Amino acid sequence: MKQHILVIGAGFGGVWSALGAARLLDQHDRNDVLISVLAPQAELRIRPRFYEPDVHTMAAPLGELFDAVGVKFVKGVADTIDTENRQVTYSDASGTQGTLSYDRLVLAAGSRVIRPALEGMIEHAFDVDQIEEATRLEAHIKSLSNLPPSAARNTVVVAGGGFTGIETATEMPARLRAALGDDAKIRVVVVDRAPQIAASLGDGIRPAIVEASKELGVEWIVNASVVSVDAGGVTLADGQRIEASTVIWTVGFRASPLTEQVAGTRDLQGRLHVDGHLKVLGHKDVFAAGDTAYAATDTVGNFAAMSCQHAISLGRYAGNNVAADLLGIEPMTYSQPKYVTCLDLGAWGAVYTEGWDRQLKLVGQEAKDLKTQINTVWIYPPAADRAAALAAADPSIPVA
Repeated sequence: MKQHILVIGAGFGGVWSALGAARLLDQHDRNDVLISVLAPQAELRIRPRFYEPDVHTMAAPLGELFDAVGVKFVKGVADTIDTENRQVTYSDASGTQGTLSYDRLVLAAGSRVIRPALEGMIEHAFDVDQIEEATRLEAHIKSLSNLPPSAARNTVVVAGGGFTGIETATEMPARLRAALGDDAKIRVVVVDRAPQIAASLGDGIRPAIVEASKELGVEWIVNASVVSVDAGGVTLADGQRIEASTVIWTVGFRASPLTEQVAGTRDLQGRLHVDGHLKVLGHKDVFAAGDTAYAATDTVGNFAAMSCQHAISLGRYAGNNVAADLLGIEPMTYSQPKYVTCLDLGAWGAVYTEGWDRQLKLVGQEAKDLKTQINTVWIYPPAADRAAALAAADPSIPVA
């Protein structure tokens, strides 16, 4: 019977884990190991782009790619992980349960935005976390033109001034004008708990964000938080009321709840602590990649962020190492010392920095051109060509 590597998840971490494992097995001419990917759909959803319009197009099919490299796809949602008996139960589209046994497991189930238990949050707020929700937001924005003109109709409130919140907010003026016309008196407001604009992103990048916000007409309310949402707007902690038909929540990401079924130490975002080979601490046959892994990127104290930049590299290493573990050969130590930030700022442009201290390198159109290249080419999976796809899964290839 073939040994079995099971990858849970078809996001960036999962796809590249499968390709990384296939690459090493191919290099050693091993046909006695099966690689399976368990996920709800055989497509890589390009999550970093969900703040953009036409979000329904932002999914790359994986069926032909997996066929080309010999990866089996299992359509379903993982329900339980039994690490003692090395089994995963899952539900298919009809709700029927199945069981998959594994010799080695890669948990790459991603993360989700967490909506707090605030009044009206579930009923009235949108987000750009998953393609279904981002598509619902897009349909809502397009439908605003059917409403009579009002301050609420023309206003979007973005809760959260981090990376996702900024990219979403700076894209909104163009999206609102596309829906309501160039003459509409639109308003976009970012509500953030931090004491200043883009506090979490640092002083180097802040001036560009401030300038872009001013030019685009994006307002910031800092030292503030949303306490309730309703059909007509939001109420802030200080009692301030903002009339808005569109409220977008972008705060608080947490690793998949499946991580809670794997015994181990977790960080504050629920990510499992892993060793240098991305094996979950305390487990001999479970690896983690992408947003489920709390992994050191270097030797000076930096850890992978919840981003495709890190998920792609984590996947390549995890796939290589899970296969190496089965084959009894030396694994590779995960290393990703280079860190970059490329933040989209809507029609104003973008900003690009290098290093964990975010040293400014490109601003405006130059950065925008780079961001477009990243979003439309670099983060997509390789073509369904076996040799090219396996070559692309080499962990030594720099992601940034």
